[in-house]
Amino acid sequence: MKAGKAQSGAFAAEKAIKGGKAKLVLLETAASDATKAQYAAWCEANGVPLLLTDTVGEAIGKPGRIVMAVTDNAFKTMIEKAFEQERQTNEA
Repeated sequence: MKAGKAQSGAFAAEKAIKGGKAKLVLLETAASDATKAQYAAWCEANGVPLLLTDTVGEAIGKPGRIVMAVTDNAFKTMIEKAFEQERQTNEA
């Protein structure tokens, strides 16, 4: 996050999505249904992939954060590959 590759928190993530800077959005599965629907709508309207995860806050060292917008294509690719590997591991 210090390298400017992601924005965390509701305000920063919303700004990145609506401003066209978000390449990927990570949202906690524990978020309310209304919050999930809101981010899903914003992401769909702006062509941004949305991934649900259990550990957004923990992964970035800021417990309590439920959303993160990735703003770097290389970081986006790395996260998507990690999600795919995790999915394949869970299916095996």
